[in-house]
Amino acid sequence: MTTIDPGLTAEEEALLPSDEDVRHYAEHGWYLSKKLLTDDEVDELVAATDSYYAGERDRRLPVRPPKLAYWEPAKGDVQRHNDYVHHEHDGIARILRKPLIGAVAARLAQATEIRIFQSTLIWKPPIAGEPSNIVPWHFDKHYWASSSSENMLTAFIPFHDCGEEMGTITMVDGSHRWREIGADDTVVRHFADRDRDQLEVMLAENAAYNGATIRKIPMVIPKGHMSFHHCRTYHGSGANVSGRPRRAISLHLQDGDNAWREYPLSDGTLAAYNHDVLVRRTHEGRPDYADPDYCPVIWRDRAQQGG
Repeated sequence: MTTIDPGLTAEEEALLPSDEDVRHYAEHGWYLSKKLLTDDEVDELVAATDSYYAGERDRRLPVRPPKLAYWEPAKGDVQRHNDYVHHEHDGIARILRKPLIGAVAARLAQATEIRIFQSTLIWKPPIAGEPSNIVPWHFDKHYWASSSSENMLTAFIPFHDCGEEMGTITMVDGSHRWREIGADDTVVRHFADRDRDQLEVMLAENAAYNGATIRKIPMVIPKGHMSFHHCRTYHGSGANVSGRPRRAISLHLQDGDNAWREYPLSDGTLAAYNHDVLVRRTHEGRPDYADPDYCPVIWRDRAQQGG
């Protein structure tokens, strides 16, 4: 294994992915972690998100991006999604910025630096027939076309034991290695804006194009553990029939090489992301996906720190 930043304790180093785990991630596109958060840290996250839902903010976004997910009580008992919680609430950010999470991501992505890209707080109510609870098959890179990296990844962090009955995140095994059919860039539309049947067909057609069998793997995640998936791994989730809310954060992570890129769409516009109206600009006038106010570094290899 490579040299680890001295900021990790020996106990934390033991929680990093092994070489075999890294090979598994490269082949399958997902990884189930060891226990990266203590019970106290998870409980702190629950308390912080309770306060967030009660209206507590340390700061608010200066403008509302065009495709912001932002549940408010007036929207009712649907599946809740709230973006930028790491920016708006310091109690949530304190847990999400734990270096160990970044170190695990760096091992999987084989990167020397990991920054937060986005964080989305999720509440899936225990209502079996609630349509918004069903998240159809998609992969995250579809919505990150303005990002240059192909090594971005997501940590799914439930606040409790999370199994199939709660509608846990489910991966399509190995799908990050598929070649996509054609160049239909309408896929950059978020899954919430698309027909679910169309997304099912898209998954089946892409699997057939690659001569692949669709193998769906539900992530059974104990409290304090999390799953990681590659930005091109198809995933989704089903109904919550457990009798209690499924609470989690999707922590989207970028490697240090990621930057804004010009990505023209077929309608003549450029692919965009919500950051583009928030982050500072580079010297070239481009959105800076390394703006520490929105995309803070949570892990940097010590060789990159000059020591």
